[in-house]
Amino acid sequence: MTTRTTKRAAGTPTWLDLSTPDLDGAKAFYKQIFGWDYFDTGADFGHYNMAMSQGRNAAGIGPIFPPDSPQPSAWTIYLASDDINADMKRVQELGGQVMVEPMVIGDSGSMAICVDPTGAVFGLWEANNHIGSGVENEHGGMSWFEVNTRDSEAARAFYEALTNTTPNKMEEMDYYVMQRGDDMLYGILQMDAQWEGIPPHWMGYFTVDDTDATVERAVAAGGQVRVPAFDMPYGRMAVLSDPFGATFSIVQPPAA
Repeated sequence: MTTRTTKRAAGTPTWLDLSTPDLDGAKAFYKQIFGWDYFDTGADFGHYNMAMSQGRNAAGIGPIFPPDSPQPSAWTIYLASDDINADMKRVQELGGQVMVEPMVIGDSGSMAICVDPTGAVFGLWEANNHIGSGVENEHGGMSWFEVNTRDSEAARAFYEALTNTTPNKMEEMDYYVMQRGDDMLYGILQMDAQWEGIPPHWMGYFTVDDTDATVERAVAAGGQVRVPAFDMPYGRMAVLSDPFGATFSIVQPPAA
């Protein structure tokens, strides 16, 4: 097991959660593919559920609020923050926007929702008792994150300044790994014509034990395959969506 018990450094992806129009349906779908159990935080917190893997927080699932909101079902990626108010101002200074200003979530921490200059939505999370995901790089745990954008140059400039990272271009594709020293924190991908009709967005990857078996379970549970399974040096990947339209990626790491 890979368990995380301390908060992540500022600028590092630390949490992801799903806003869905069907809380019970989404919970059933992700339990089918990842084996998650759930802890409902109660009515005071809008029945936000902690998705649990062997007793550790893996991700969050909550209903779209308000229920009649035009907001689509989607996963939101949160970057760790040591000072959410200062980071919110920094986002604005760098050309981004703040959609939801910082708010305190009980004794868990503080959150904000922002948009980068290219249109990709992301969150900020200043941890208190909730450090973010306690599961990483194992089945049902978060694995990797990337910004898919139509202006990778503008995205790189924004996130380089916001997260104190340096872009490192991959040789085989128009993709940049944002690094801090040797630590690879997330990626930035230049969207091309194949992405027509898809808005800029952050994409979250979950580790799985078997990509093909997970795809089969997802389809059987009512999900869809957006990109069929394919092999990369970093593992066997696929892009899926749940029955309510939220898109996510899975990756089976290469055999050791």
